[in-house]
Amino acid sequence: MQSATRNSRVSAALGVWLVLGTAGSGIASGSRGRVDENDPTYQLYQLLDSTRGGVVKHLCVLADVYTDSSGTEYRHVLRLEYDKGRAFGRLELYVRSVGKMSSDQLATYTPEQIFDFGESDQEKFMKTDPGPFGQTGDLFLAAGDDGPLHSVPITDAARKQYADFITQYILPAVKGGTAP
Repeated sequence: MQSATRNSRVSAALGVWLVLGTAGSGIASGSRGRVDENDPTYQLYQLLDSTRGGVVKHLCVLADVYTDSSGTEYRHVLRLEYDKGRAFGRLELYVRSVGKMSSDQLATYTPEQIFDFGESDQEKFMKTDPGPFGQTGDLFLAAGDDGPLHSVPITDAARKQYADFITQYILPAVKGGTAP
């Protein structure tokens, strides 16, 4: 009787180990099924893994110029951090804003210096796996009323903004070699 009980415990333990081992390998590899090869995050991961060894500490890029509700012009400045070895938050995209700059200022300062002029983060996008922004595990932080970043719901506008930042500014900078 003890032998049958022991065998069933070993079988149960082995079954749990196999299930957890399979689930863990899916999490570690970032595979949640087939990912669209046209997905901007997938393309970025592939590019950074093949050209930068899967690690980017501080890649700063100038982005769009926009006008706020008072009519004042600002520019978004982006900083990307990426580490393929992280289990969560593999990609972090920080967004800051700076006032409109003259062409002389743009020629004088590097994107990293301009990012530092912004002083505080306006938004932060965090992704672990490729796929559209807003999947399980993705995180969107935004500053509110001059306060610190805090978690906010991921809206369609946030998804579009993330995709635009990656496709229009980050990918071209990495592909063109204009980023450090």
